[in-house]
Amino acid sequence: MAHRRTFLQRIAALPLIGGFAGKGSAAPVVSKPRDVIRELGVRTFINAAGTYTALTSSLMPAEVMEAMTAASKHFVSLHEMQDKVGERIATLLGAEAAMVTSGAAGALTIGTAACLTGTNAKAIQQLPDLTGLKSEVLIQKSHRYGYDHAVRATGIRMVEIETVEEFEKAVNPAKSAMMLFFNDAEPKGRIDAAGWVALGRKHGIPTFNDASADVPPVTNLTKYTKMGFDLVTFSGGKGICGPQSAGMLAGRKDLIQAARLNTAPYSDSLARGMKVNKEDMAGMLVALELYTQRDHEAQWKDWESRVKTIVTAVSNVPTVETSVLIPAIANHTQHLSIRWDQSRIKISPPDVMKKLREGQPSIEACPMTNSDQLVFTVWMMQPGEDAIVARRVREILSA
Repeated sequence: MAHRRTFLQRIAALPLIGGFAGKGSAAPVVSKPRDVIRELGVRTFINAAGTYTALTSSLMPAEVMEAMTAASKHFVSLHEMQDKVGERIATLLGAEAAMVTSGAAGALTIGTAACLTGTNAKAIQQLPDLTGLKSEVLIQKSHRYGYDHAVRATGIRMVEIETVEEFEKAVNPAKSAMMLFFNDAEPKGRIDAAGWVALGRKHGIPTFNDASADVPPVTNLTKYTKMGFDLVTFSGGKGICGPQSAGMLAGRKDLIQAARLNTAPYSDSLARGMKVNKEDMAGMLVALELYTQRDHEAQWKDWESRVKTIVTAVSNVPTVETSVLIPAIANHTQHLSIRWDQSRIKISPPDVMKKLREGQPSIEACPMTNSDQLVFTVWMMQPGEDAIVARRVREILSA
């Protein structure tokens, strides 16, 4: 067997390589990051549509990605991470407590579960079996929507009402577990947000406001907890530009505690599969900090400038008319509508949308586009992309 000293002498005689290279050696090779999307041939596009989940919502700022990468290099207690991040988020949202969730839909599920079970371990384990538990969620008929499935997953039954009188007849202390309010539907309902909170307080029933897509404006982040809602959720990957798979649930401390017990990392819970990793927690916190510190007035003016770029480009095309709509609540940003006389410009808005999607670079118009109008939003565009969209639309309409 070779003597250890002989082995070390031989190693010392070898030329130095890699990170141990001496003076005058070749510089280390820096590899380019892999572009997996390009490798797979997945289509990329200019987002002139908005923060739609199927279109991957928003892009995360570099600071968010850096925070997530830094978090990926350490092992931590997931409980402690959620504790610390939750405390910071609660402060920013003006709430008693908060947590990072698996999107706003995940928040709907575990927030409802919290209202059903509290911190009772037996109740948590038996969901969605509601034997011996309250089993109903009150909701205005006009507030029923595609996401209430996340609430119904807990096993509850939706009880629809339209007026205060109907509410008073439907409320049942033995069955009513929660009152759900879809924030974007407030103008359609007969009971407004403040009235909903008042009814919840009167009967001692927790109120939950789904405000998932309702920033901007930034003031909405604190508005609904101040109003008195017991739980509020916001999407992380829309206007806040955090991880798309993350969201925030804020509200009463006891309900946030119960919500956490109903999801990962607790194994015997309804929402065990709705886990949130440490990277998403870090990214969500940094994204929220950046969003609250942003110059929102300057950003709004920038969006107006982008709209103007497109309007100017198409204004001289015969029969073209433009208008700007700003939704009152959800996706509260400029939506540019372009209309034209289709008897003279013989192409329909859906066909323009298709040409934009199939061109290079590909452009996604807003799904609000229909047979009468072509619709764009500009808030998810990157610098300079408004000019590309403007040129392409003008080319198609002029042709």
